[in-house]
Amino acid sequence: MNKKNRPAYLGVMLGVALIGLGLAYDKLWCDPRELLQEPADPQGLHRLSRDGVTVEFEARPLDGGVLREGSFANIRFKVSDQASGQPLSGMAPGAWLDPAQSAPTGDRDSSCKARVALFLKSSIGARPLLDLNSYFLLVLNKDPSLTVIDPTVSVGGVTSTLARIDLPGRPMDWVATSDDKQVFVSMPDQGQVAVIDTETFTRVANLEAGEQPLRVALQPDQRRLWVGNNSSDPAKGGVTVIDVPSRGMLKSFITGSGHHEIAFSNDSRYAFVSNRDAGTLSIIDAADMRLAKTLQVGPHPLSVAYSSLSQAVYVADGKEGSVRVIDARSHQLRHTVKAEPGLGPMQFSDDGRYGIVLNTLENQALVIDASNDQLIHRIPVAAEPYQLTFTKGYAYVRGLASPKVSMINLSSLGAGREPIIQGFEAGPAAPRQAGDLPLAQGLSVARDDNSVFVVNPVDNTTYFYAEGMNAPMSGYNNRGHQARAAIVIDRSLRELAPGVYGSTVKLPAAGSFDVAFLLNQPQIIHCFSTRVAASPDAPKRKGVHAQFLGNGQPALQHSVFVARVRILGDDGEPRLGLRDLSLRYFLAPSSMPRSLPLEEVGDGVYQGSLQLAEAGAWYLHVQSPTLGRKFAEENYTSLRVLPAAASTASQGKPRSVR
Repeated sequence: MNKKNRPAYLGVMLGVALIGLGLAYDKLWCDPRELLQEPADPQGLHRLSRDGVTVEFEARPLDGGVLREGSFANIRFKVSDQASGQPLSGMAPGAWLDPAQSAPTGDRDSSCKARVALFLKSSIGARPLLDLNSYFLLVLNKDPSLTVIDPTVSVGGVTSTLARIDLPGRPMDWVATSDDKQVFVSMPDQGQVAVIDTETFTRVANLEAGEQPLRVALQPDQRRLWVGNNSSDPAKGGVTVIDVPSRGMLKSFITGSGHHEIAFSNDSRYAFVSNRDAGTLSIIDAADMRLAKTLQVGPHPLSVAYSSLSQAVYVADGKEGSVRVIDARSHQLRHTVKAEPGLGPMQFSDDGRYGIVLNTLENQALVIDASNDQLIHRIPVAAEPYQLTFTKGYAYVRGLASPKVSMINLSSLGAGREPIIQGFEAGPAAPRQAGDLPLAQGLSVARDDNSVFVVNPVDNTTYFYAEGMNAPMSGYNNRGHQARAAIVIDRSLRELAPGVYGSTVKLPAAGSFDVAFLLNQPQIIHCFSTRVAASPDAPKRKGVHAQFLGNGQPALQHSVFVARVRILGDDGEPRLGLRDLSLRYFLAPSSMPRSLPLEEVGDGVYQGSLQLAEAGAWYLHVQSPTLGRKFAEENYTSLRVLPAAASTASQGKPRSVR
C-alpha cells in the first residue's frame, strides 16, 4: 500500500524503523555473550540484555495451564535499564507472533530482522499470525451489518475490507469496552443489543434490552451496560441495566418518556439519565440498583455530561437554552448557565476542565469552564453542529449541514483568551444528504490520540485526518454497504505498569512460534520463542481447503521454486482429479497478478514451478472454478523471497513454498 494511503503515524513508524535498520545495521548483530540464555521451558521467562536495556518476555495462559490453541494468553514484555533495573516507560515497542522459521543461512538474528522489516511494510502478503501493534476500523452500516476495515493494508491496492458482521436488525448506537475486546450494538427494531467479539470479529450474543433500545453506555468500571429505552409508552420509557460479565439483564427502570442520554459519576456509583419529553433527570444509585432522585431540569433536556473536575453533572436543555449544573454527591442544583435555545450534544475534555455544548440553531460551540461553571466562549463552527469528540489537543465538531469538521484548540481556551479554530473538509457533501443517520458518532479518535477518522455517509468513505495537516490523508471506502459511523479497535501493546507492555490474545493455532520484538531507541530487534499446544477439542476445518506444503524457509530471488499444495475435502481426505487448479500470485502490496496451472502429482498434492525475479513478500491464492469463489478467497499464503545476495550458494535449487 502506498504511503499516501495510510495514516501518517504508521508511515512515520515505518520510515523511522527502516531508516534505523539501515543506519544502525551493525547494532542488529550482537555478541552472543551479551545475551542471557533463554530457559528450557518455552513458556518461562525469556530475557535479552543489549545496549544497556534488558527485555523480559513472558507468555502465560489465563487459565494457569499451558499455552493451547484457542485459549487466551497474556503476552508481556518488561523493559528496564540494564544497569539499574529501573523500568523504562513510554517506549512504544512493537511485537509480532508468527510460526517459527529457520533462516536459510542459519543466522537467526538476520532472519528476525528481515521478518520485522516485512511486517512493518503492512502488506497483506507479509502479515504475521498475530500483530500486536495492529488496529482496525469497525464501521456501522445503514443495513443490518458492520464492516471491519484494516487501514494498514490493501489487497491489490483495491480494498482494505477484512470482514463483515451480520446483525439481526439495523444498528443505532454502540459502545466498546475500555480494552476494545467487546462492542455492544443497539438494535431498536429487535429490542436487543448485539455483542461483538473483536478477537474474532463475530457476533457472539444477542441480549434482550427492553423496548426500543437506542443509546448504550458503559459504566467507567465496565461492569454494567446501560441501555436507553425510547418507548412511546410512558410506562415503558427508561433504562435497562445489563451485567457485562454474565450478559444478563439486572433491572429496568421506568424513568420517563422521550429520548434518554446517560452519564456516570467517575466512581460508577451513580448513573444520570435524562428524560427528554418528561423534562427530568433521573439519578440512579448503581450500587444499590435503586432510583435515588428525580429532578426537573427544563422543558426539553437533550444531553447530559459529567465533569470529573467539578464532580457535577451538566444537563443541557434545547428549548430553554440553559445548562443546569447538579452536584453529583448532594444531588442539588448548584448553578444554571444561561444561553440560547438550540442547545444539544455536550461533552467534557478528558481532564474535565472544559465542557463544550453545541448549539445547532446558532451554529456555535459554547465552552463552559468547570472550575467555576462559567460560560467563557461562543465559538462559530460548522453548520448545524451535531457531533463532538475530543483528542488530547483538540475538540472536533461535525456539522450536519456541512462537510466541514471544525477543530477547537483546547490549549487556547480560557477566560479572556481568543480560541484558535481550524477545520478541514471530510468529503464532498454534508452528512444531512445521506438521511437515516444513527445515534452512533461519525467521528472516532485514532489510537495515537492526535488524529481522527471521520465517516462521510454520502460518499460512503471514512477519512483519516492527522493533526497539523491541511486535509485528510487517506480514505477507506466501504464497498457494498453504506457507512454511518466508525470506531477504532486497538490491538496494540499497552503499558500495563511502568515499563511493562502487554496484551491479552487468543492463540489461533498450535505449533512453535517466534515472537518478534522491536524497540526503536535503542534499536533492538529480537525473536523470542514459545510453543502452543494443540487443543484436543479443536474442531476440524469444514469444507474443501488447501494445505500448503514446504519446509517453512524463505525462498531466494531468481531461483526456481516449486509451489506444492494438498487439497483436502470435507472429510479431511485428499481430493483427486482436479483439472482446473491454478495458482494466482502477485508481489505485495500490489502488482500485476499472474497465474500458473498446477499439476497433480499424487495423494491430492498439486504443484507448479515458478521463478520470481523480485525480492519481497508474494501473495499466493489457490483457485479453481470447480471449487468456487469462496475457495479462492479463503485459501492463500505468503511466500517471502530474499534477495539473491542473501545466499549465492542456494541459487538454482528448487524450493517448496509453505
